[in-house]
Amino acid sequence: MIDIDHFKEYNDTYGHSEGDHCLKAVAESLQNTITRADDFVARYGGEEFVVVLPNTGKDGAQKIADSLLKSIRDCNIPHEKNDATNCVTVSIGGTTGQVDYRQEEDDYIQRADEMLYKSKQRGRNTSSFGAL
Repeated sequence: MIDIDHFKEYNDTYGHSEGDHCLKAVAESLQNTITRADDFVARYGGEEFVVVLPNTGKDGAQKIADSLLKSIRDCNIPHEKNDATNCVTVSIGGTTGQVDYRQEEDDYIQRADEMLYKSKQRGRNTSSFGAL
Protein backbone atom coordinates (compact mmCIF):
# COMPACT_ATOMS: atom_id res chain seq x y z
CA MET A 1 0.00 0.00 0.00
CA ILE A 2 1.32 3.42 -0.95
CA ASP A 3 -0.17 6.70 0.19
CA ILE A 4 0.85 10.20 -0.89
CA ASP A 5 1.87 12.07 2.25
CA HIS A 6 -0.36 15.02 3.20
CA PHE A 7 -2.27 14.91 -0.08
CA LYS A 8 -5.28 16.78 1.35
CA GLU A 9 -2.96 19.65 2.27
CA TYR A 10 -1.46 19.45 -1.23
CA ASN A 11 -4.92 19.87 -2.79
CA ASP A 12 -5.79 22.67 -0.35
CA THR A 13 -2.57 24.52 -1.18
CA TYR A 14 -2.21 23.97 -4.93
CA GLY A 15 -5.78 23.18 -6.05
CA HIS A 16 -7.47 20.07 -7.37
CA SER A 17 -6.13 20.49 -10.91
CA GLU A 18 -2.56 20.37 -9.60
CA GLY A 19 -3.62 17.48 -7.37
CA ASP A 20 -4.65 15.56 -10.50
CA HIS A 21 -1.27 16.31 -12.09
CA CYS A 22 0.44 15.13 -8.90
CA LEU A 23 -1.51 11.84 -8.90
CA LYS A 24 -0.58 11.22 -12.53
CA ALA A 25 3.09 12.00 -11.91
CA VAL A 26 3.21 9.68 -8.89
CA ALA A 27 1.44 6.89 -10.81
CA GLU A 28 3.86 7.26 -13.72
CA SER A 29 6.88 7.26 -11.42
CA LEU A 30 5.66 4.13 -9.61
CA GLN A 31 4.96 2.38 -12.91
CA ASN A 32 8.38 3.29 -14.30
CA THR A 33 10.09 1.92 -11.20
CA ILE A 34 8.39 -1.47 -11.41
CA THR A 35 10.20 -3.41 -14.13
CA ARG A 36 9.38 -7.12 -13.81
CA ALA A 37 6.64 -8.45 -16.10
CA ASP A 38 4.56 -10.00 -13.29
CA ASP A 39 4.64 -6.95 -10.99
CA PHE A 40 1.97 -4.29 -11.27
CA VAL A 41 0.83 -0.95 -9.89
CA ALA A 42 -2.80 0.08 -9.48
CA ARG A 43 -4.58 3.05 -7.99
CA TYR A 44 -6.44 1.80 -4.94
CA GLY A 45 -8.49 4.93 -4.30
CA GLY A 46 -8.02 8.59 -3.57
CA GLU A 47 -4.29 9.09 -3.17
CA GLU A 48 -3.53 5.43 -2.47
CA PHE A 49 -1.87 2.91 -4.75
CA VAL A 50 -1.02 -0.77 -4.46
CA VAL A 51 2.02 -2.52 -5.85
CA VAL A 52 1.86 -6.29 -6.17
CA LEU A 53 5.17 -8.14 -6.36
CA PRO A 54 4.51 -11.88 -6.81
CA ASN A 55 7.28 -14.23 -5.68
CA THR A 56 9.16 -11.50 -3.84
CA GLY A 57 10.51 -11.93 -0.34
CA LYS A 58 10.90 -9.24 2.30
CA ASP A 59 14.43 -8.24 1.24
CA GLY A 60 13.42 -7.88 -2.41
CA ALA A 61 10.27 -5.98 -1.48
CA GLN A 62 12.31 -3.63 0.72
CA LYS A 63 14.72 -2.90 -2.15
CA ILE A 64 11.80 -2.07 -4.44
CA ALA A 65 10.16 0.06 -1.73
CA ASP A 66 13.40 2.02 -1.35
CA SER A 67 13.47 2.55 -5.12
CA LEU A 68 9.84 3.69 -5.10
CA LEU A 69 10.47 6.19 -2.30
CA LYS A 70 13.47 7.59 -4.16
CA SER A 71 11.67 7.79 -7.51
CA ILE A 72 8.87 9.86 -5.96
CA ARG A 73 11.32 12.21 -4.21
CA ASP A 74 13.25 12.54 -7.49
CA CYS A 75 10.09 13.85 -9.17
CA ASN A 76 10.72 16.91 -6.98
CA ILE A 77 7.06 17.97 -6.99
CA PRO A 78 6.90 21.01 -4.66
CA HIS A 79 4.82 20.50 -1.49
CA GLU A 80 5.35 23.23 1.08
CA LYS A 81 2.90 21.63 3.57
CA ASN A 82 4.77 18.31 3.74
CA ASP A 83 6.48 18.03 7.12
CA ALA A 84 8.79 15.24 5.87
CA THR A 85 10.47 17.47 3.24
CA ASN A 86 9.54 20.29 0.84
CA CYS A 87 8.39 18.00 -1.98
CA VAL A 88 5.81 15.26 -2.49
CA THR A 89 6.67 11.99 -0.74
CA VAL A 90 4.88 8.72 -0.11
CA SER A 91 4.57 6.29 2.76
CA ILE A 92 4.61 2.55 2.09
CA GLY A 93 3.19 -0.35 4.04
CA GLY A 94 3.85 -3.88 2.86
CA THR A 95 3.39 -7.48 3.74
CA THR A 96 4.97 -10.69 2.54
CA GLY A 97 4.07 -14.29 3.07
CA GLN A 98 3.42 -17.66 1.52
CA VAL A 99 -0.03 -17.79 -0.03
CA ASP A 100 -2.31 -20.21 1.76
CA TYR A 101 -5.69 -21.33 0.46
CA ARG A 102 -7.31 -20.14 3.71
CA GLN A 103 -6.21 -16.55 3.12
CA GLU A 104 -8.09 -13.91 1.23
CA GLU A 105 -6.78 -10.80 -0.51
CA ASP A 106 -8.24 -8.73 2.32
CA ASP A 107 -5.80 -10.40 4.73
CA TYR A 108 -2.90 -8.96 2.76
CA ILE A 109 -4.56 -5.58 2.29
CA GLN A 110 -5.35 -5.27 6.01
CA ARG A 111 -1.78 -6.14 7.04
CA ALA A 112 -0.28 -3.79 4.45
CA ASP A 113 -2.61 -1.03 5.68
CA GLU A 114 -1.42 -1.63 9.26
CA MET A 115 2.17 -1.29 8.07
CA LEU A 116 1.27 1.88 6.12
CA TYR A 117 -0.10 3.38 9.34
CA LYS A 118 3.19 2.44 11.05
CA SER A 119 5.16 4.27 8.32
CA LYS A 120 3.03 7.36 8.88
CA GLN A 121 3.63 7.14 12.65
CA ARG A 122 7.38 6.93 11.98
CA GLY A 123 7.33 10.31 10.21
CA ARG A 124 6.24 9.42 6.65
CA ASN A 125 8.47 9.17 3.58
CA THR A 126 9.43 5.65 4.67
CA SER A 127 8.33 2.03 4.41
CA SER A 128 7.35 -0.63 6.92
CA PHE A 129 6.86 -4.35 6.36
CA GLY A 130 5.20 -7.10 8.33
CA ALA A 131 4.66 -10.77 7.59
CA LEU A 132 1.18 -12.14 7.26
